[in-house]
Amino acid sequence: MNKRIAIITGASGGIGKEFLKVMLQEELDEIWAIARSQEKLIALNKALGDKVIVIPKDLSKSAELLSIGELLKNQKPVIAYLVNNAGLARMGSYEDFTVEEIESTINVNCSALAILCTLCIPYMVKGSRILNISSASSFQPLPYLNLYAATKVFERAYSRSLNVELKGTGITSTAVCPSWVDTGLLIKEFNGKRIKFPGIVAPDRVAKKALKDAKRGRDMSVCTLYVKCLHILAKLYPQRMVMNTWVHKVKKYVEKVH
Repeated sequence: MNKRIAIITGASGGIGKEFLKVMLQEELDEIWAIARSQEKLIALNKALGDKVIVIPKDLSKSAELLSIGELLKNQKPVIAYLVNNAGLARMGSYEDFTVEEIESTINVNCSALAILCTLCIPYMVKGSRILNISSASSFQPLPYLNLYAATKVFERAYSRSLNVELKGTGITSTAVCPSWVDTGLLIKEFNGKRIKFPGIVAPDRVAKKALKDAKRGRDMSVCTLYVKCLHILAKLYPQRMVMNTWVHKVKKYVEKVH
């Protein structure tokens, strides 16, 4: 019988690490933990047990990403869960980003997610779940968080559309859209100023709610009433107004705001 597995990217910390813990409660033979830091992954294996399989990969590099497909081809597992959590984020003006940084962000946040879905779906069965970690940043354009927010729009749209395409297979795709999550990815300080985060939530809460929503077949998971309100307001108010409100909030952190 083929082994039953979960694949989690960005597994070495934050939401990914919490998904690892949640998946330990599921009926799985292995959990493939994918991240750039082999050292952090080995520490997780020691802390959580041998069910956690260490797979160090840099998903911004095509060769390393596609090598996951080769692993699947060789081992032919049943993929019960795919959690695309790996992501890059930075606040700043368009002038602050190098070409290489733009490319890496799009590669990890967008290309890797879509490619992994394509690689993994052939190994999924009825009841398998895809969870793509998007963000409440996808609800509207966000100047000075522009690149990150734009990639999250892609993730949300791709995930929800994929869910429709998978209809009839018993496989579901869920866009997970939290607001501020208290992880190492969150920028706690900018230009020497401490940033305040309304509605900040712990990563374990996001992971548990996302898994529950995925099992219910929902195409989007929104954690907390605060984020639900953001989603409604983004639909009701003109995007120009929402962007202006956002810029007003962040201008004390970003020196180049006009």
